Amino acid sequence: MYEIQKNINRLEKGQPTFFLDPSEQKEIKRKLGKTKYSVFSPTKDSEKVIFYIEKEPEVILYEVKSKVELLHRDILGTMYSLNISKEMYGDIILDNGRYYIYILKLFQNYFEMNFTKVKNASVELKILDLGYLSNYERKYEEIELIVSSERIDTILAHVAHTSRNIIKDKVKEKEILLNNEILKNLSYTLKENDIFSIRKIGKFKYIGIIKTTKNNNYIVKVLKYI
Repeated sequence: MYEIQKNINRLEKGQPTFFLDPSEQKEIKRKLGKTKYSVFSPTKDSEKVIFYIEKEPEVILYEVKSKVELLHRDILGTMYSLNISKEMYGDIILDNGRYYIYILKLFQNYFEMNFTKVKNASVELKILDLGYLSNYERKYEEIELIVSSERIDTILAHVAHTSRNIIKDKVKEKEILLNNEILKNLSYTLKENDIFSIRKIGKFKYIGIIKTTKNNNYIVKVLKYI
């Protein structure tokens, strides 16, 4: 829980947290209890946000421009290859064929010097007004599944229309992310608002159990990113 405590310590010193994924947000909220804090959310439904009490966070919005078509997974893969920690950047957004990314200002120099290519394609970074995407809203396809449990391997197999053994292989190949990190634990029980993605299949948000069937299975709702 080092990451959680690190962000709690920052708040206690009057500093904003780093970018927090949904699971980190939930845990920090629990630890803060009745402590009053504000939330910096770049868009109306940002997955990754920043908590702060006194000092507001300093964030830069970039448009990632390229002469060739980019893919979300390739941009994310470039971030990993450059050892850019997930706490340093917010959501990677695709809107009307254009990609955008939020970066903490303290990381600006490193990002601009090193994020020059995505795979083999050269990219240009353009700084935009921070409120440029303030009205942006994600689009989803709602999916309902009948499953025996909320284990992530069970849900993954259903959304990918494949077997749990194939999912196990994809995990070995590091093709599945959970909350922006490579999935390692196939027995993990999904929680509300967990985000997971499967390479070449898509990105999803887990909403949770809607109801229980007569056979004691669960009907769960999942949102697929469009």
